[in-house]
Amino acid sequence: MPDLSGPERPAASGAADSLVILLHGYGADGNDLIGLADPLAPHLPDTAFLAPNAPDPCANNPAGFQWFPIPHLDGSTEAESFLAAGKSFAMLNAWLDGVAKRFPPERTILVGFSQGTMMALQVGLRRETAFAGIVGFSGRLLRPERLATEMTSPTPVLLVHGDADPMVPVGHLGEAADALTAAGVETYTHVSQGVGHSIAPDGLGLALRFIRDRLGAKT
Repeated sequence: MPDLSGPERPAASGAADSLVILLHGYGADGNDLIGLADPLAPHLPDTAFLAPNAPDPCANNPAGFQWFPIPHLDGSTEAESFLAAGKSFAMLNAWLDGVAKRFPPERTILVGFSQGTMMALQVGLRRETAFAGIVGFSGRLLRPERLATEMTSPTPVLLVHGDADPMVPVGHLGEAADALTAAGVETYTHVSQGVGHSIAPDGLGLALRFIRDRLGAKT
């Protein structure tokens, strides 16, 4: 199975004891999110950052990548989307197994944006060992009705969404939060006012606080 690769940033201190993994959205790539390391790293000096590219070129943007096709955007079928998603779930799982040899899950945070949030919630909550935390921006929980029976690692989750998001409606935040809470996941949410399909400063600030709390970062 091919490995995932993408940009990375070493810990600002030069000695990483924790990791933030950034999972990009549909049509983007790891470079789209690795820039988040710039505002986060000064507050997380002992944390490294990895931003793997999704495995397939995006049908709507061949310069970017996709974790799986989206039928209403690219004309793919539901069957094609389902099969591609399963492949990406397996690839991300295998890649995370390799990453765990360098950074233990309890010192690792998953951060997703849009389709990357879907990947983080789908895979992160079904791992053998829980991660320190999962942050999801502007995404949704796939098949929420299956979470309670399939979840194996109830990792704490922070969900952030803009109330003016035209791509992934903000209502998905509540749907995901309800399913996560019902499954016993420690869940936090925040709605950024007047924000579309993007990461606003208020949401990023909350994410930083959540990450620092989960990693026990020194003040």
